[in-house]
Amino acid sequence: MSMTPQTPPAPVSGTDAAAVPAARAATQDVVGTDSPAASGKFIARATLITASLSVAGALLGLVRDQTLAQLFGAGIETDAFLVAWTVPEFAATLLIEDGLAIAMIPAFSLALTRRAQGVSGDPVRSLVTGTLPRLALGFVAVSALIIVGARYLVEALAPGLPDPGLAADCTRLTATCVLSFGLAGYCSAALRAHRRFLAPATIYVAYNIGIITAMFLLGERWGVRSAAAGVAMGGCLMVLVQLPSLLRLFRTRGPAASGSRVEVRPMNLALISSVLIFAMCRQSQVLIERLLASTLPAGAISHLNYAQKVAQIPMTLSLMLCTVTFPVIAQALADGDTERARARVERDLALACRLVLFGAATVVACAPQIIEILFQRGAFTAQDTVATAEALRVYALGLLGQTLVGVLIRTYFSAGRPTWYPIGAMTAGVIATTWIGVATVGSGGVLGIAGANAAGITVTAVLLLVGLAQKRDGHTRPESTQRAGSATGPISFAFSTWTAARRRRPAQHGGPRGVRLRTRHVLSDLGGPLRAAAAATAAGGYASGMPGSPVLGLAVGCVTVTAVFLLLDLAMDTQGRTSALHSVGAVTRRLRHGRSS
Repeated sequence: MSMTPQTPPAPVSGTDAAAVPAARAATQDVVGTDSPAASGKFIARATLITASLSVAGALLGLVRDQTLAQLFGAGIETDAFLVAWTVPEFAATLLIEDGLAIAMIPAFSLALTRRAQGVSGDPVRSLVTGTLPRLALGFVAVSALIIVGARYLVEALAPGLPDPGLAADCTRLTATCVLSFGLAGYCSAALRAHRRFLAPATIYVAYNIGIITAMFLLGERWGVRSAAAGVAMGGCLMVLVQLPSLLRLFRTRGPAASGSRVEVRPMNLALISSVLIFAMCRQSQVLIERLLASTLPAGAISHLNYAQKVAQIPMTLSLMLCTVTFPVIAQALADGDTERARARVERDLALACRLVLFGAATVVACAPQIIEILFQRGAFTAQDTVATAEALRVYALGLLGQTLVGVLIRTYFSAGRPTWYPIGAMTAGVIATTWIGVATVGSGGVLGIAGANAAGITVTAVLLLVGLAQKRDGHTRPESTQRAGSATGPISFAFSTWTAARRRRPAQHGGPRGVRLRTRHVLSDLGGPLRAAAAATAAGGYASGMPGSPVLGLAVGCVTVTAVFLLLDLAMDTQGRTSALHSVGAVTRRLRHGRSS
């Protein structure tokens, strides 16, 4: 991507500040939510729609994985497909969930504001004509490159794979998703900036339906290649479900003024580069896992994949609130109200961490029952269930770190400015994952790889939290004096060159690059939920193993975990619980001050 639109400017002051409320009001008029009450109701309704369809997409993702397990089990074929699955995993993160959204949603919002202010021409259409053709060419080029070099890519990702030819065939089919995901992400950004949430929320529903349908229709003839063909089909459906809404949206706008053209300024490449590099570093943990697992017996990659998909459910649910409140934090920083942004982030952390700890306790306590109910059928055997459940329990140890990273990374980029500290923190986590994985894969196998993942993401979470810490007097740490923490060994080496170079370079923008947190307050708030989760896990694990039926065991285990966690959390903590409950009640009220993405 060589050209992208400019991000919204930094907080304004003086006479320019007077234009901000007027511009915001004009934009609200454009989208039809001009009153605070209407805005609050609209955002609440949009949030409900988005959350409901996101859950539906996640459930269909489970059905997709169940279908894959039932039809092809956990062996050479599924290992080959899951290596090819690396392409859509990376494409979804870079083009739909993180990079492109962070770049394009603010750009479309700025164009809408300029349109509402009466700028000659149509800034929105100029933005589309100035960026979409270039981006589409880039997507086509990357897809073609992956198709041509599929065999080499497979050898690099999984050199010990028993059937690299099958994996290369699957990779060529999944490579088409770079184009389809890129277009889907662009459409989603445009629609959400216009406050059209229904169509973007359906994309993962359509995607998973495409994969499931292809496996049932083509599985007998094509084998696991049918799942790869489903990825290509699902990617096209992601674009098609949004296209009518997008075309309808642009048909309702008048054409640009004759002879006029709004200049599309180049995007802040440092911002988009920092976002994309961070996302790629985070996804590289998956590459490390599959590289190490490719040296193990057939089925290891599949066991890790199924365990990771189940483990991600509590994390995804815990981050929904933070996804909704991200515009609130960004708007608070744009207004210069860092105290409101800090309070918002700390409340989000309190609630998200409680939710994910409760989910992790449930997953660890009931792992065998969950895996047996979800996957043990067809070619997926009882032995596969045992191996996957063990990996799931180890993966769950990193869920708190995953959630902290998900919350804190939004905080770093909420000001719309480039920052390289998260990349250093993620690099340290990747190094930790690699070193621990290499050291333990021989003796621990799949469990060693899962443990390395949990340890690496926890290192990243700690470093991100340290990077947002306030001084003891409550003031923000100067940008030039930030440290990566007290890490030693390879982590310290990873940060040394980067930190020295950053000290020599002056800040490009004034003001803080994110929200500074009271880290001692945040960490002390985690004490009660952590102890409650540990006790609930032990009690739930004992209770879930008593009934003979997996369904009954899961039900008993969930009830036990819920009761113990809630009772102990109520008994051991008051301040954090109050903050978390206040976080829920304040979401809709706060959202009227910013746009939802």
